[in-house]
This record gives sequence, structure tokens and C-alpha cells, in this order.
Amino acid sequence: MSGTLYIVATPIGNLEDITLRAIRILRSVDLVAAEDTRRTKHLLSHYGISTYASSFHAHNVRTRLPQLLKRLQDGASIAVVSDAGTPGISDPGTEIIQACITTEIPVEVLPGPSAPLTALVLSGFPNEGTTFFGFPPSRGNARKKWFIFLSQLHKTIITFEAPHRIKNFLKQLSNFLGDRPIVVCRELTKLHQEVLRGSAQDILKQLKTIKGEFTIVIGPLDTNLKSKNILITVDKILIEIGRLTKKDGLGRREAIRNLAKKYNIRSNELYKLIEESKK
Repeated sequence: MSGTLYIVATPIGNLEDITLRAIRILRSVDLVAAEDTRRTKHLLSHYGISTYASSFHAHNVRTRLPQLLKRLQDGASIAVVSDAGTPGISDPGTEIIQACITTEIPVEVLPGPSAPLTALVLSGFPNEGTTFFGFPPSRGNARKKWFIFLSQLHKTIITFEAPHRIKNFLKQLSNFLGDRPIVVCRELTKLHQEVLRGSAQDILKQLKTIKGEFTIVIGPLDTNLKSKNILITVDKILIEIGRLTKKDGLGRREAIRNLAKKYNIRSNELYKLIEESKK
């Protein structure tokens, strides 16, 4: 009879954020397959758990996966943990889960900490239709295309970014997504947790340190604009454009420029809002 694979969520920062069930399973399994054994041993030691931890990460998955499957098939129970949070969410875990499903080895997931969910709740943004992207491409044309794709999504978006690229990320976010509201969470649940709110340009000014783990939540595209504390709806803008083009004989671009000046809004922001409303 085969053993069971346990996918165990571990703290994303504060070591107290672990379930009683997770502690029990980590004590009872035959092996803990860990993304980083140094981090995992620190967690296990904190809770007095003596289970042996073996490395299982993106760089050794081809060699380690068959070994782990063999042990499971022989009756051993194994817990998979990542550096922090829930395995399989931008962390190792998906491959072994798929392999166990194929070979009919039981899989159990122990829910717990998750940086994307923590940041999403903390952001206060609507969560219907939220999209999670993990880390963006690090450079080149792939990164540019990634931001262009993001700009076409209207709902809340969650993503990660590396500390040494966070400033570049915010600059590109500003270029491609304009003034959409975002929340940048640094070092979630840790002693020096920081939550910054505003546009990408606002947060660039607020950002004092680039150390730690960054989770970014991008708010949904607003279908309204605010100018001088007056709410301007898309419907109102379209009516005014119709009047300027039909009654006053202005071209569409000139009408948009006039309205942008009237409401003290950038022309490209107004144009983008109109185009998005068509979708």
C-alpha cells in the first residue's frame, strides 16, 4: 500500500502562523521534502520536530522526483514544503502532485499561509476575477509583453517581484498601466512588514528600502475618473464627445483634448478609459 503525499503550508514570515495539523503531520511523516533545507530545519527546530529534511527544488526535481515517488509507492509518507507559504504557488510542488495523481498516490493539502491571499485581503481591492501571475519575466521583450498584457486586464492582479527589480517594476507599471491604484507589500507578517498604497509613481517616492520579499496587488481598472473632487463617468464623457463632434464639428482627437483640458485630466488617460469602455 502506498504512502500519502502531504502538501504543507508553512509561515511566510511569522513562525507562529502555522496550523496545529501542519505541526502534527511534519512530526509524523517519514520525510520532509524541502525547497531549502536550511530554512525548513530552522522551522522544524523551532517546534522541536526531528523529522529528516531532504532538498526538493526546481534545480533537482528531475532526479529527486523519481526517488520520492519510489518511497511513496513503498509506503512512506512525505511532506512537501517550500521556503514559505503554500507549495505549488510559484514554488516547487506541482510536478510531484501531478505525478502522484497519475500514479494514484493519495495527496492531501494542508491549507495555511499564502502571500498572494494575504496581500489581496490587505489591499482592500475587489477580489472577483482576481488573476495571480507569480514573478514577471526578468528582462527584454518578454517583460515588455508581460506588462502590455497586464494593461489589458481590468480586474485585480497579484504578482511578485525580486527586490533588485522592484524599482524598475514600478517604473514600467507606471508607463504601461498609468495611475491604477496598487498596494506593495514588503516582508509580509514579519517584524518590518511594510504596506505602501497609491499609484506606482507614489510608491516609488515612498519606497525607502528594497530589501525583502515583495508582493504587489494592482487594483481593478476604474471605470470613472475623478477631477477636482467631481466624479466623471464614462457615459458622461461619451455624451460630451458626441456633442463636440456632431454639434460643434470637432474631430475625435480634438474633442478628447478639449475634454481633458476641461476636466484637468491627461488626454491619454481619457482616451484609454474610452477604449476600455468599449470592451
